[in-house]
Amino acid sequence: MSATPRDFAQLFDTTSPWLTGSGPHSEMVLSTRIRLARNLSEVPFTHRAREEQLYGVLASVSAAAQNSHSFHDGLLLRMNECTPIERQVLVERHLVSHELGDGARPRGILVAPDQRLSLMINEEDHLRLQSLTPGFQLAEAWSLSDRADDELNQSLEFAFSEEIGYLTSCPTNAGTGLRASVLIHLPALVLLEEIQRVLKSIMQVGLNVRGLYGEHSEVMGNLFQISNQTTLGRSERDSIDSLERVTRQIIETEERARERMLRDARVQIEDKVWRAYGTLRYCRSIHAREVINLCSAVRLGVAMELPGLCPLRTLNELLVLTQPAHLQRIHGAELSPADRNIVRAQLVRERLAAADHETGTNP
Repeated sequence: MSATPRDFAQLFDTTSPWLTGSGPHSEMVLSTRIRLARNLSEVPFTHRAREEQLYGVLASVSAAAQNSHSFHDGLLLRMNECTPIERQVLVERHLVSHELGDGARPRGILVAPDQRLSLMINEEDHLRLQSLTPGFQLAEAWSLSDRADDELNQSLEFAFSEEIGYLTSCPTNAGTGLRASVLIHLPALVLLEEIQRVLKSIMQVGLNVRGLYGEHSEVMGNLFQISNQTTLGRSERDSIDSLERVTRQIIETEERARERMLRDARVQIEDKVWRAYGTLRYCRSIHAREVINLCSAVRLGVAMELPGLCPLRTLNELLVLTQPAHLQRIHGAELSPADRNIVRAQLVRERLAAADHETGTNP
């Protein structure tokens, strides 16, 4: 089940399901993620384990996955066999963390055939099981992860305490080992300068707010990752229900903010949208951060149902494909930052032109 360069190329050429722009509330919620942290009993945690023990974990987990329905015929990528650009591609696709992507120790990522499920091996914990679905689908994402977790547990013995729950390397993950999150677009609350009040209320009910790439990442393009904070003394269902309830409240708050904004300043908002779309369509050099911010404005225009804009799928794909590692993988060589800006602009123009052709839109 080890990967070949051709396997990675196939993975690279396939659009990740969470980018499709489908699913409930997809105009506002890009993706829903469930992550479960697990460790094997009688094996030291990753940061204390010896190299041969980590190789043993990698072998045991990959074998158990191959015998499971969820991961059967999945793709196993060993980090030390991937190039630095390939590892960064996996980070940019939200398949692996920055820590797993360093390639320094015996680590791997196992990706299910449909790419909705993935399994990080020997990150902070021995296993980080992740499901990633498009739109706002907490129940679906939980169902995928829970079923895969049960299947793996038939072959693997997880470190578990009757008093605490699942044992994890970091105490903040102990108990359920669950991290549930949604990636949500909140431009109206930002433009109306109400976002800090909303974020404060989110954190007061025990949820975390992070940027596009999770922990320690900054907020760009008005995209916020909201997740549960408590894993100890609370059931998985309670954590998911709490996130579901708060996210629905945030969606309603953003919708009301958009209604007010369009009522009071529709021309200015439409001007912002079309200026952003024009820049993307005709740019000749552009930075990754600018693409993300401009796509935010266009995404708002799509939600407003302005005619002539590209579909959400194209905007979602641009968030990933314009990142440095993806650009260099597409180009087939390392690029300087200045050259990346030029190649990025060309890719954006080509993708938007292709979207026009698919939808029959005349720019």
